[in-house]
Amino acid sequence: MSMDATPEQPDLDQPQPREDLLSALEVIEEQPLEERAQGYAALHDELARRLQPGPADPSA
Repeated sequence: MSMDATPEQPDLDQPQPREDLLSALEVIEEQPLEERAQGYAALHDELARRLQPGPADPSA
């Protein structure tokens, strides 16, 4: 049997982004409507910051 058939085991030492996102969404959804809007805006800003590429040269 080839090694490709072995399912990957999750690395438990690494943060699980999907679970983090789901947890954040659950917390936001439990808030009153006005606070939900602020929570979604903050989550959007955080995700955008994570996804934006940083400078290629850290000394720049």
